[in-house]
Amino acid sequence: MSKAGKRNAEAKPHNFPNPSRSYDETRHGVRFWGYDRTFEISFFVEDGALSKVSPEASADEAGSLNTFDVNRDQICAVAWNVYSRDRKASYIYSYTLTDSDF
Repeated sequence: MSKAGKRNAEAKPHNFPNPSRSYDETRHGVRFWGYDRTFEISFFVEDGALSKVSPEASADEAGSLNTFDVNRDQICAVAWNVYSRDRKASYIYSYTLTDSDF
C-alpha cells in the first residue's frame, strides 16, 4: 500500500464491510454492524428514521430492509456521525439512529 493509501486508511478507521442486517420486530427497526479499527459497533435504525429516509416505503419488515439496502451508504454515514459524536465512553458499542439523526 502506498503512503497516501495508508494515510487515508488511518484517517478513516471506520468501515461497514459486513453486509448483514436484520429486522428487529420487537423494536421495529434494522440492526447492522460497523467497525472502528478492531471494535465491532452495533447500530439500530428505527422504522421512523427509515420512513424519513424513504417516506413512500412500507413500514413492514420487507419494506424496512429494502429501504435500508437502497439507502445503505447514507445510513452508514449517519451512523458514523452518531458514533463519532456520542462515543464519550469507550464501553458503549451500540447506537440507535432515530428520525432526528436524518
